[in-house]
Amino acid sequence: MSHGPVIDLRSDTVTRPTEGMRRAMASAEVGDDMLGEDPTVRRLEERMCELTGKAAAAFVPSGTMANQLAIRAQTEPGDEVITHLDSHIVHYETGGPAALAGVTTRLTAGPRGMFGPGEVHALIAPDDPHCCVTRLVSLENTHNRGGGSVWPLAGLRAVIDAAHSRGLRAHIDGARVWNASVASGEPVRTIVGAADSVSACFSKGLGAPVGSALAADAPTIARARRFRKMLGGSMRQAGILAAAALYALDHHIERLAEDHANARMLAERLAEIPGVSVDPGSVETNIVLFDLDPRHGAAREVVAKLAAVGVMVFDTDPRRIRAVTHLDVTREQVAEAASRFARVLGR
Repeated sequence: MSHGPVIDLRSDTVTRPTEGMRRAMASAEVGDDMLGEDPTVRRLEERMCELTGKAAAAFVPSGTMANQLAIRAQTEPGDEVITHLDSHIVHYETGGPAALAGVTTRLTAGPRGMFGPGEVHALIAPDDPHCCVTRLVSLENTHNRGGGSVWPLAGLRAVIDAAHSRGLRAHIDGARVWNASVASGEPVRTIVGAADSVSACFSKGLGAPVGSALAADAPTIARARRFRKMLGGSMRQAGILAAAALYALDHHIERLAEDHANARMLAERLAEIPGVSVDPGSVETNIVLFDLDPRHGAAREVVAKLAAVGVMVFDTDPRRIRAVTHLDVTREQVAEAASRFARVLGR
């Protein structure tokens, strides 16, 4: 039976370059980035310094690499990193902190991916030869497994201040910091200003095909560039990719508000379905997490049923499903997806 076009809500990483972005890529001036000679990459890195208020930046292939470079550049093997137990660096970066930086992670809990300065102070290892050296606090804003949650600015700064007061550095995984900025009304520079380093992704909500950036002080970025080379992340005529990121920064940030509105509408429609638990008021950005009553079966089974009617989503826990709105889905498509959810879940 025909169900109409496929509506892909698995992630904002599934977006494809727009025609304007493709034209910018095709006309990009390029050089050898490894030699520091790609003018478009250099323009992007300078733009990131302006946006974040940091002294230096490096363009890298992915958000995972940006985060792992931040960890490796600010720690030594045997150190410890404090982070939330639901953070991206724990769940979705294939053990990178241990494998690439040789560090352990000390995990803390808190609602929607957040925690407070008290947790930082409590988790710092004592100055004892038996213990790791706690070196870094890693925060995520917006928080993926927190449902696209946006850190309140005061809370974010309080955690960073606590880290600094104990001699630790602070990193922000800002893969979707653009969403945090649009949702909060605060400039990116204000959000990340207190942190020592920040990663930011161009290939999620902004729609570029590839790329993230790491911004920090100059010595940290110089060290990160060495590890970027070690990990195979140094590129050659990368200006073609940097041009897409620059186009995204110029044209795709303000429109994120549309994704946020579509996500709230989807959550409101899902909340009407019996056996589906979701709080539309908690949907701040473009990620909707909803839980299923046992009557609907396991989340993985429901994901398969939804795929059969042309709605693509991911299960994140045995009874939890994630849907993400983005550049490539219209409000009408999101409404149609909600109708298909209702059919599959028996309403």
